[in-house]
Amino acid sequence: MSNKRTLLLSIYALVVIGCGIGLYQAESSQAEFTIKAAIQASTLDEDYTGLLAFKQYVEEHSEGRVQVQLFASGQFCGNVPECIGNLQKGVLEMFPTTAGGTGNFFAPAQVLDLPYAFSGDEQAECVMQGPIMDKMREQVLENGLQLRLMGVTNTGGWRNFATTETPIRSPADLQGVKIRTTPAKVQQELVKQLGANPTPVSWAELYTALATGVVDGSKNGIQDIIGAKLEEHLNYIVLDGHSYMAALWWFSEPQWQKLPEDIQLIIQQGFDKQRIAARDKVINGESESYALFEKAGGTVYRPTPEEKQAFIDGAAQMRQWFIDNYGSTWLEALDETVQSCR
Repeated sequence: MSNKRTLLLSIYALVVIGCGIGLYQAESSQAEFTIKAAIQASTLDEDYTGLLAFKQYVEEHSEGRVQVQLFASGQFCGNVPECIGNLQKGVLEMFPTTAGGTGNFFAPAQVLDLPYAFSGDEQAECVMQGPIMDKMREQVLENGLQLRLMGVTNTGGWRNFATTETPIRSPADLQGVKIRTTPAKVQQELVKQLGANPTPVSWAELYTALATGVVDGSKNGIQDIIGAKLEEHLNYIVLDGHSYMAALWWFSEPQWQKLPEDIQLIIQQGFDKQRIAARDKVINGESESYALFEKAGGTVYRPTPEEKQAFIDGAAQMRQWFIDNYGSTWLEALDETVQSCR
């Protein structure tokens, strides 16, 4: 009798689960629109935290008309060019790029990565919501790239120089040091101007590159360092704060044009929730990440105003480099926005 009862319960459970799946699928199929959002980072990243807030808001306020599907850790597309191509074809709806990564398809965006351009978090946040971003949205669309800039989120705080063996307190300490960069020209040029050797290495290969001495250091935010366990090899960080880690979020223009205005408005409002959630995670987790770095044996150095000025002076030619390569229009737009955010 006991075995028979167990069998009946098991069958009942399977029926209930099956019905549940059927109901879920039926409910999902009722959505008029599907938004697929992809990131290269993991589900522990602030980008994913922001997307969760976006998903909750959009699905709730559209009353089920929109379903948001999230893809983390490169599950949807393996690299930035592939993901951008999927946006342009309308296969994917949302994807972020850094300022440097954006430079691969819209070079002037690298102006946002010019070093020591912002005085702190408040000014940087203001700039990333300012008129320069409206100008960028319009220009990218006018260029026919089929990408719509939704806005910018904080994706890790500030980039600082971090090294394995050499403590960095001034540009002189960077002489000859192999610093990992992305392929972005603006990042490589900054490292050159400060006297170090830029070494492009993919994020997926950075841990091994540090372990084997391919590079002597990197330039990342503390939460990215901890998230990738780079504190196992990096021993020194100098808080020079040379650039703000901004994620520019792009929406597929072909897909955007298929959406009614009321849904477009909900999506834009959802992005505002996304931006706040990502920012709050970065701010709230930063001090804990520095504590974990120090607990692992690392040293965090806070430069004096005079030492910080030495870094600024060492990178003083970056503005002229940008003008030589991309003209002065976007630099002037940045300066105007920064001025309005003081």
